[in-house]
Amino acid sequence: MTLSSTKILLVISGGIAAYKALDLIRRFRERGASVRVVMTRSAQEFVTPLSAGALAGEPAYTDLFDSKTEFDIGHIRLARETDLVVVAPATANLMAKMAGGHADDLASTVLLATDRPILIAPAMNPVMWAHKATRRNVAQLATDGITMVGPNAGEMAESGEAGVGRMAEPLEIVAAAEALLATRDPAARPLAGRKMLITSGPTHEPIDPVRYIANRSSGKQGHAIARAAAAAGAAVTLISGPVTLADPPGVTVVRVESAREMLAAVEAALPVDVAVFAAAVADWRVATAGTHKLKKGQAGTPQLALVENPDILATIARRTSERPRLVVGFAAETENVVANARDKLARKGCDWIVANDVSAASGVMGGDRNTVHVVTAAGVDSWPIQSKEEVAQALVARMAETLEESV
Repeated sequence: MTLSSTKILLVISGGIAAYKALDLIRRFRERGASVRVVMTRSAQEFVTPLSAGALAGEPAYTDLFDSKTEFDIGHIRLARETDLVVVAPATANLMAKMAGGHADDLASTVLLATDRPILIAPAMNPVMWAHKATRRNVAQLATDGITMVGPNAGEMAESGEAGVGRMAEPLEIVAAAEALLATRDPAARPLAGRKMLITSGPTHEPIDPVRYIANRSSGKQGHAIARAAAAAGAAVTLISGPVTLADPPGVTVVRVESAREMLAAVEAALPVDVAVFAAAVADWRVATAGTHKLKKGQAGTPQLALVENPDILATIARRTSERPRLVVGFAAETENVVANARDKLARKGCDWIVANDVSAASGVMGGDRNTVHVVTAAGVDSWPIQSKEEVAQALVARMAETLEESV
């Protein structure tokens, strides 16, 4: 794995999202990384150095003028004895310090003294995130070569507040760290030089300017595959229906609404080596969408005539020109999962079907875990329940092996 034997310096700054940093430490360590922790004074108002140190396996660093650690210029040692610096959460204040080159505490001094890659996960109120000063700082940090993951959209800690500003989830930060380090390690990039397109999320099929037909797909699995593929070195185009997820780092994202828009975007992305169709595309759309909002009570219950949407998977799998070398479809089933997947494999003409149970009891739709069956002409490979990130990494590793074997 990309993070095995990697040294990570985690800087925790002061925000309510600091509690997620504890889980992030655990996620890094279970992937074989060692973690050192630096905490700002404000961070210690939310989580304790004892908690962070216990999870990291060594005491957290908190003070620039600590006589126990600074006798040998400890902040320089922290800055250099690492492979990657991760700031999570990165508050507006710390980002401003980084953009301005300030160094008035241990965290900001280490960040100024390091020559290692830096990954930040911003977290703040949506108004703070949208403020002109923050936008200037974000632009400056990008110019300085600092990589960013998130922030995401969602509910804030403040009652009634919502918008863009939530810190990326720990597994998203882990994936971003893997992607960043993979760019510096050719051995960890088995898809280097390959092109891949991935569809993700639902489609929205308009009924009128206000209403639409949709499904419960969150896009988490498709986006996870895009992150894993980029980390493996692929040039990835992610064609996404409407989701609330952050764009995966290092990925070209094309946003669409309807199935017809998605098909057009897919065809425009060709040629590619691998096409993965993880999106939950609506099977039907309204034959003629209303140009004005349908009003209740004016003409009784509206009668919606439905027509079939284009079959994106079959269209690409059966191409005679520019067909990807590997075409992977997904089958979201509520019963007879493997049998239905086998039938879909034959009908669509693709190379693999990744089938999963999306019944209400499974918790897959919108959840963070998945149980899949990889169905090919050679048979069925049933995998144990895993996080969607782990499923993505395993799928990408298998894709890389398949491409290598077919050369």
